[in-house]
Amino acid sequence: MSSKNRLIYLPLGGAGEIGMNAYVYGYGPKGKERFILVDLGVTFPDMDGSPGVDLIFADMAWIAERADRLEAIFITHAHEDHIGALSLTWPYLKAPVYTRAFTANIAARKLEEKGLDPAIAQVVAPYPVTTKAGPFEVSFLPVAHSIPESSGLIIDTPAGRIVHSGDFKLDRSPVVGEAFDPELWESIGKSGVRALMCDSTNVFSPQAGRSEATLAPAISQLVSGAKGMVVATTFASNIARLKTLADAGHAAGRSVVLLGRAMRRMVEAGVESGVLTDFPSVISPEDAADVPRENLMLIVTGSQGERRAASAQLARGKYMGLELKEGDLFLFSSKTIPGNERGVLRIVNALSEKGVDVVDDSADLYHVSGHANRPDLKTLHGLVQPQMVIPMHGEHRHLRAHVELAGESKIPGVIATNGTMVELSGNAPRVVEHIEAGRTYLDGSVQIGALDGVVRDRIRMALNGLIVVTAIIDEDDEPLGDPWVEIKGLAETGTSKAGLAEVLEADLAQFLGRAEDKTLRDDGKLEEAMRRIARQSAQNEIGHKPEVIVVISRLVA
Repeated sequence: MSSKNRLIYLPLGGAGEIGMNAYVYGYGPKGKERFILVDLGVTFPDMDGSPGVDLIFADMAWIAERADRLEAIFITHAHEDHIGALSLTWPYLKAPVYTRAFTANIAARKLEEKGLDPAIAQVVAPYPVTTKAGPFEVSFLPVAHSIPESSGLIIDTPAGRIVHSGDFKLDRSPVVGEAFDPELWESIGKSGVRALMCDSTNVFSPQAGRSEATLAPAISQLVSGAKGMVVATTFASNIARLKTLADAGHAAGRSVVLLGRAMRRMVEAGVESGVLTDFPSVISPEDAADVPRENLMLIVTGSQGERRAASAQLARGKYMGLELKEGDLFLFSSKTIPGNERGVLRIVNALSEKGVDVVDDSADLYHVSGHANRPDLKTLHGLVQPQMVIPMHGEHRHLRAHVELAGESKIPGVIATNGTMVELSGNAPRVVEHIEAGRTYLDGSVQIGALDGVVRDRIRMALNGLIVVTAIIDEDDEPLGDPWVEIKGLAETGTSKAGLAEVLEADLAQFLGRAEDKTLRDDGKLEEAMRRIARQSAQNEIGHKPEVIVVISRLVA
């Protein structure tokens, strides 16, 4: 084995997709590298591809097998796609966790919920404070984003400096949290940067990004002009937006109510960690019942159409004693994440049926993104002046476009999707290995692999329906009575106009009556034959071949 040291980068999640971020950096001889892990995020399931699943996160098997060489975990900020899997995966990794105060507050709550020590998440001050982790020296570099105390990372190694941008935007007045400081970032670049790992989310947005502070006038005008009750929804973690909305409500003489556990938790974390010092006073939902509708403003969770969030519940009826009526105003101070359109439209239509006036952000008045747009990415390239750019946090098309953008400035890059190991030791990035980068599902209280077959079987049952066949075989290997059938998710009668279960039972009984002795003695052969007959009979009757479970009970003399 070579003793030559190498510097490697390996995304386990977040590269080739948006969400589920988890990035490994390693330094040392091949096979003996010491590692750090940046972020442990989740993504969310959908009914089409992962029904019944609670959360999805990167398969940690590769790094868990090397946990004795994992020096530390660094969490850049408190969005779920960067921190949501920390409490789920830490027991397999057991490395020190470092982050900033607000993120540590959120992390501690998550760890405690899973019965883990909240002190696992250690608070680190921002640059120039440095954390030593094996061959790495890491600093948290403040950036503006849509959640407080977001940070990029300066990762100094014996092979040179890496800058991991994290999620960021070029916002000099972010309302809450730290502004982007171009002079600071330029000074970091002057020390020489081998590689910039860079957010790619908005690489297709052609205009420079706008500041969070630009939203206040339009939101204030909208709220002050409303006649009935005002309800606004946004991302619960966007504390700056929550403050802008609450300020607008107070300025219009309205009492403000926060609805949704996630929203209240984020505001509490902001106050406890010191990043939020002047949030307007709010009242409880119970007290809101005594406030005239025209003097009330609700700020609620559920901007992405989540069925159990406050927005959806208000759209369906009352929530915590509060109800929307004709003439009220509902504001979506958010963009709909691709894939969530159906859920959001369901809420919009339900509100419309109530006579509620719905305002979205189609005119770009009431929402700004927390990610850097294409010109902003180019600005960051220019400030940092890296030797190479490795795009991350984006689908394949985003990564590809970002490599092309870096190429416009003569900076080499490479498309490194999940599982692609890139060596950064040379003058240009070089793909050296591909590993299996799978997914893990949190399914209720257990973790299962995406390829374990559990969700696949669930999808098949959902698509095809289910037949359960039970047969009893006596001690002489003879059928004891006829088999019986239960059906789930299937039409009860088919083309013969007879009950589907009865037709299946008759066909299966006929088969058992003429089955050969060797088949009746072999459970495997018997199950397979009965499964095939049940599926074919169902196909003839209802035009579907359902999933079939065969249960054979044998009597013992």
